[in-house]
Amino acid sequence: MSATVKQRKLLSQRHPVLYFMAVWARRCRRYADWCLDNKKYVRKHTTEKLPFRIKKHQSVLLKKLGDSDKQLQINKVTNLKIAAKKIDGILIRPGETFSFCKLVGLPTKRKGYLLGMELSFGERYHHSFDPFPDDGRVLPFGSGATVFYNYRDYQFTNNTSHTFQVNLWFSDKCLEGELRIDTELDYAYHVMEKDHQFLKIEGQFYRKNEIWREKILKFKSGQVVETELITKNFARVTYTPDNYIAQKLQTIENIPS
Repeated sequence: MSATVKQRKLLSQRHPVLYFMAVWARRCRRYADWCLDNKKYVRKHTTEKLPFRIKKHQSVLLKKLGDSDKQLQINKVTNLKIAAKKIDGILIRPGETFSFCKLVGLPTKRKGYLLGMELSFGERYHHSFDPFPDDGRVLPFGSGATVFYNYRDYQFTNNTSHTFQVNLWFSDKCLEGELRIDTELDYAYHVMEKDHQFLKIEGQFYRKNEIWREKILKFKSGQVVETELITKNFARVTYTPDNYIAQKLQTIENIPS
C-alpha cells in the first residue's frame, strides 16, 4: 500500500460545522454500542495489588517544548491526574473489555479538566503528527494509542484465563504505571522499532518507523519463539529534528493509508 505526502482536504475541513456534526454522530453510535454490543466492560477497582508484575513503565510529564505552548503541557499534567484516578487499580478479568473512554468519561471543565492540545483532522489509529522532540523516550515512537472521546476509543479484551490489573501513580517528573497479573507467566513480550528515519520533503519534516514484537520464553535464556510486525508509522513532525534525510516529493511506499 502506498500514500503520497500531500493529502486532499476533507469536506469537514472545508466546512467545520460538518466536522462537529460528524463527531457527535459517531459519539452517539459509541454510546449505543456500549449498551448493545454485549461486551462485558471492566468496572471493578481495588487498592490491593495482584501478586505478579508483568511490566512497569514511566513517562516524562513535561517534555522539551520546541514550538509548543508550555501552559498546555502544564494543563496536561492536571488532566492526566484526573483521568488516572478512573483507571488506577482497575481489574481486567477473563472475558472483560477495557475501554479507556468508558472508564474516564467525557473530559469537561466541570470535572476539572483544563485546555489541552488536540490533534484532529487526520489523526487516525496510527500517529499522523509528532508534536514533541524525543525527551527520555523509552518506547518506540508510534507504539502508543490514539484516543478521541469517545468514538476513537482504546479498547482491548482479555481473552485469557488470567486477571490483569493496571496501576497508575505520579512521581515528581513522571507518570508511573504497571501491569500486574494473578499468575506468573513463563513468557514475555519485547517491543522494538526498525527502519526509523526523519525525512524532509518539500520543506516539511516527517518521521517513519516500524513497530515489531518478539515473544520470549523467560525461563529458557530469553529464547525468541515468535516475531511479528505490529504496525508502520508515517507522521508529520512539527519540530526540526537534529538529523534527517532530504527527499523530493514522491510517493512513499509501504506507509499505512
